[in-house]
Order: sequence, then structure tokens, then C-alpha cells
Amino acid sequence: MTLPKNWIRKDVLKLTIPILLEQTFLMSLGVVNTIMASRIGAEAVSAIGMVDSIHFIFIAFFSALAVGGTVVVAQLTGLGKTEQANDAAKQALFSGFVISVFVTVVLWFCKDLLIRSIYSTAEPAVLKNAFLYFDITVLTYPLICLSTIANGVLRGAGDTRTPMKINIIINAVNLILSYTLIYGLNFGGSAESIHIPGMGVKGAAIAISIARSLGALFVLTVLVRGTKQMRLGWFGKFKLNISLLKSIFGIGIPSSVESLMFNGGKQITQVFIVGMGTISIASNYIAGSMNSLLLIPGNALCIAATTMVGQAMGRRDTEEAASLMKYMIWLAVAAQIVMGLVTYPITPGIAGLYSQEPQIIRLASQLFRMSLIVSPIAWSWSFLLPSGLKGAGDVKFTMITSVIGMWTFRIVLGYLFAIPLKLGVVGIWLGMYVDWIVRGILYGLRLRSGL
Repeated sequence: MTLPKNWIRKDVLKLTIPILLEQTFLMSLGVVNTIMASRIGAEAVSAIGMVDSIHFIFIAFFSALAVGGTVVVAQLTGLGKTEQANDAAKQALFSGFVISVFVTVVLWFCKDLLIRSIYSTAEPAVLKNAFLYFDITVLTYPLICLSTIANGVLRGAGDTRTPMKINIIINAVNLILSYTLIYGLNFGGSAESIHIPGMGVKGAAIAISIARSLGALFVLTVLVRGTKQMRLGWFGKFKLNISLLKSIFGIGIPSSVESLMFNGGKQITQVFIVGMGTISIASNYIAGSMNSLLLIPGNALCIAATTMVGQAMGRRDTEEAASLMKYMIWLAVAAQIVMGLVTYPITPGIAGLYSQEPQIIRLASQLFRMSLIVSPIAWSWSFLLPSGLKGAGDVKFTMITSVIGMWTFRIVLGYLFAIPLKLGVVGIWLGMYVDWIVRGILYGLRLRSGL
């Protein structure tokens, strides 16, 4: 593959920069929240990490469902069919809400079986905190699904600024509430002073739940009132459109199956880690949080790739779609190299912000530095390319490749490296890197064969 002649593409930057700012703010606040939670103790951060690994499966599932709406809206926008794009957004929101409510009800009644069966080896204090955090945060699933789909259809229509503004606001709210509710706060020193008691893990759960509720309210209000790109109006005259739903689910269902299989596989590796003890759980969670900073530019480009490739395919311009994917890959590689050069020397200092325990700092730093070396090429190819392929409607190939990579390489090799070869959590991450490399090669071959 040759580097593109035009190093700066204004169309890519115009769409990507608001997403980049949004992701930077979102991920940075996520890191701050993790740091605050970790200050409660290793048991607390381990519990939140365990529950978040379950949540991530379903949040990723909702995000995959949202891809169907994003791609269909992007393709209709590329064709200039604004009215149909608005209708597609309504269909995606309604169907996503119904599915998310069903998932929430099932998980609520199965929570005890779910957590105890997955994390049977966790310490009692960790399990207690895990149930507390799960009980509150699982109720926000319908709101997460609605806001994810709403932000997705806005981006599909080419509006990346509105999701950016909303996510910056709600994450600022989450930061303020998290600090207040986790640690508590006193106003004034007199007898009339206001005292908010610290609630620890419960406070973290309440804070993020309130922020998610506000996020859903804000973005839905924006869509109903309308923007330059989209205006849904009220749902009073809403009717199911089977044709549009088929298009949305034709992309969303394979993406959702891929997401469930892929993240279900990640959950299995999480079970391996739980059996290694609290130090490994906390180190893995902290290293993952640190890694989220490294991947900010790449994640922004993934979101932009789905939209831009989808719009190009809507115009039937396959050559432009392929050119966009190649260009974005090299941008992601370059960005991660720069991020790696900056953060590698100060990695122990960053890990020290999360924990004061030397063992956790040392192990988290080792995991993160491994990622700094491998991610620029391996992650960029294995995540950015499938985002573009989904925008082109090629969801079955990404589904099959993702499932094969996860279940053949990440789980099997991760287990072999971690347990029989006794590499511990390092072995889990090595298996992940093999998965990235294999999938990246397969996606690259797919792109060469043509869209």
C-alpha cells in the first residue's frame, strides 16, 4: 500500500476533529473516574472493572445495532434523500429502545446467576461491590442505547459537532457528580453547612447513571427539534417501515452478533484474569484505562470512517471509499506512534495516578508499554478497516473474521500463555495482540480485493 499524495484532506479533518475532541474529553474523564474509583481501594476498582466488562458487552451490542442506523442514514444522505434518512433514524431509535428494554429486564432478573457464575473466584468484598454497582448502572441500558443510536444517526448525516457538544457536557457532569458522590462534600463550616456523605462505589454508579440519563434527554431533544442535517419531529405519527428496518437490521444484526461473540470472548479472558487475584484484576483494568488514551485518535477515525465510507458508497463511489480507508489507516498509525513516544517514558507516573501499590503500578506499566509498541500497526488495521467495511455494508465478512480471531487466537492463545505457560495477565494481552495481527491481515486482503 502506498501513502496518499494528499497528506491533509479537509473533508476527513472536518468530520473527524469534532469526534476527536469528543473522544479526548470522554476518554480523559473516563480515566479520571477510574482514578477516583481506584482511590477507594483495590476491591472497589476491581469490582467496577468486573461489572464494566459485562456492561461493555451490551454497550458494544447497542453500538453495533446503532451501526445499522448510522450506515443507512449515511447512505441515504449521500443520495440526497433527507426525508428517508429521517425516517430511518426513527426506525432505528424505536427498535433499539424495544430491544434494550428487553435486555435490561432479562439481566435484572438474572444478575445473581450472571455475576456469581462468571466471577465465582472473586473475593467476597469485590463481589459485594460488584452487585452494588451493577444494580444501579444496568437500569441505564435503554438510555445508553437511545443516545448511542441518536448520536450515530447524527454522525451518519454528517453532524459530528452536536454529539461532541452533548458528550462534553454530560461527561463534565459525570466528573463533578462522581467526585461529589464518591468522596462526599462539605459546604461551609457553620452549623448550617451542607454535608454530602461519600458513598464510594454506590456514588460512582449513581453519578454515571445521572449523566447517561441527561445525555439521552439532550440528544433526543436535539433530534426532535431538528438540526441542519436532521429533524425527526414528534413520534405521534410514527409507523414501522419494514423496508427500512430490513436495511437497518441487515447491517445491525451481523454487527451485533459480531459484537456479542467478540466481547463475550473478551469476557472469558476476564474470567481467566479474575482467577489470578485482585492485583491482576486491578492492573488489567488500569492498563486498559490508560490504553484508552492511546486509542483516542484511532477511535475517532473509526467513527468517521463508518460515516464517510457510507456516504461515498451511497454515491456509488467505491474508489473514493477505498481511498478514504487507506488514508485514515495511515493517520491512525501516525497518531498512535506520536502518542506512544510521548507516553512511554512517563508510563509508571501515569499508573501511579491510579494506585499507590507498587505491584499494581509495575504490572499495569508493563501491560501498557507492550501496547504502545504493538498498537500503532496492529490495532489500526484490525479496528479501523472493519469500521470502513461496515460503512460499505460489508458486515458479514467483518463478523466472521472478528469471531474467528477472538475465539481461535485471543481465547485459546491467551489461555495457553496465561495459565500453562504461567505468564499471567501478560499472556492474556499477548493473545490479544495475535488476534489483532491476524484480523488486520485478513481485513487488508479484503480491501485489496475491492469493495
